[in-house]
Amino acid sequence: MQVEDTYHLVRLANGAHSLRSLSHQETFHPVIGPQAEADALYVNQLKLIQRAQKCAGEFVVWDVGLGAAANAIRAIGALSSIAVQVRLVSFDCTLSALRFALEHKHELGYLHGFEDTIKQLLKNQCVTIVLGECKIHWEMHLNDFPALLAEKPKLPSPHLIMFDAYSPAKNPAMWTLPIFSHILGYCRPDRPCSLATYSRSTLLRSTLLLAGFFVGTGSATGQKEETTIAANTLDLIELPLDIRWLQRALRSTSAEPLISPEYKQEALSALNKALLLNHPQFRKMGVCLQSGS
Repeated sequence: MQVEDTYHLVRLANGAHSLRSLSHQETFHPVIGPQAEADALYVNQLKLIQRAQKCAGEFVVWDVGLGAAANAIRAIGALSSIAVQVRLVSFDCTLSALRFALEHKHELGYLHGFEDTIKQLLKNQCVTIVLGECKIHWEMHLNDFPALLAEKPKLPSPHLIMFDAYSPAKNPAMWTLPIFSHILGYCRPDRPCSLATYSRSTLLRSTLLLAGFFVGTGSATGQKEETTIAANTLDLIELPLDIRWLQRALRSTSAEPLISPEYKQEALSALNKALLLNHPQFRKMGVCLQSGS
């Protein structure tokens, strides 16, 4: 079922414009705006162009939380400079933010030149884009993401995931352990896949680890000193979470993963502490912690 929301346009401190959801009381890409955040958090941090260039076949990007399409459009713009075949798979339960963005394309800026593409996506939930030697098939899954994954639909295995849902406090259903476990299940063991998101919370990072990802410190964006990057292989993590993070997580009062769509803050259970200590990323560190070394 499509969930409608209402928005208004906001002008950020740096002069950029963005959207604010009245239902969730959250601003999209706060502080630095849609274009700058999409570039810093996803295009640059995930090394989108470099990884796409190394792909022998179709390069698959998951865009979880289409919203007003800033992340998707900036990714398309970056990929247009290389010879590559791309499958861009966007997920959202509503197209209302995208319609609003199209109505305010002049203020937002990033949709310039992509107006017809967006209109086709809104109409058909899919569109094919050819930009030089770059060919992108963009498809939209208009559904509740947790419900969709629970149905185990056939989806292409991703190389790269842009995860941009509303915050855990406002939209806890999108940040549960089952969600990230399902996502990892779509990642092929022989296909390196990285995921980036804006949150740096201990709760999120422990959830990703317990789902089976390797997790590291992501680059700064706006007023956030760091974000989070995860992957199905440690090779894609430049700054893996270390023993200091593990020690803090074991003491934290907000590290227990969400199992159901209800936001709460709790310390790690004894079982999850043991599982974290035994995670491949921390196994040797865990031995040191348990021995008191």
